[in-house]
Amino acid sequence: MWLEPALDIYVTAMDYPRGTEIHRAALWRDHISRPGWRAVGAVATVSPAEVRSPDWVRRRLSRPLAVADNEVLVGIAYGYRGARDQWWNQQLRIGLRQSGQPAAQVDEITRDYFELTELHVHPSAQGRGIGQWLLGRLLTGRTERSVLLSTPEIPAENNRAWSLYRRLGFVDVLRHFTFTGDPRPFAFLGRPLPLVPDDPGRR
Repeated sequence: MWLEPALDIYVTAMDYPRGTEIHRAALWRDHISRPGWRAVGAVATVSPAEVRSPDWVRRRLSRPLAVADNEVLVGIAYGYRGARDQWWNQQLRIGLRQSGQPAAQVDEITRDYFELTELHVHPSAQGRGIGQWLLGRLLTGRTERSVLLSTPEIPAENNRAWSLYRRLGFVDVLRHFTFTGDPRPFAFLGRPLPLVPDDPGRR
């Protein structure tokens, strides 16, 4: 109902080859079953002519998610509570140990956090504050102590994702880490929760 449109945004925003979504679908379905999983999406209304174009058709939402037949998904964010038995957590712990962090500090960083697993806005909708809105909605009311994420390294941190994370107070946890099976360097970033100091969900 929403997974296929969300995966289309993911593949397009990350500039992955078509077909990547087929392999990622099973992983995303597995994530849904993890404790504390939450997802939010951003929806736009397009003209009847636009909704029939190939680009929009792939992101068209169906009822009951959609109120009207010309609503399409333009952004997606999801995550869940981090845990030691998760691959991402284990990769972070390996990287922190390799960087020389003492065991006590590694344990401190990797406990009681929300993993921001995916945050993507379709290129046609970027630059409108949708990413910040998605992140704010996703993190509202979370009870974890912090939020952690990983994002590809970019020269001079010069893209919209990095600008968003820095603007919202995310700081370096680990830089230039290479995940098993992916040659690209990644950065781990994090910040305390709540994102908004007066978040009523924390009271």
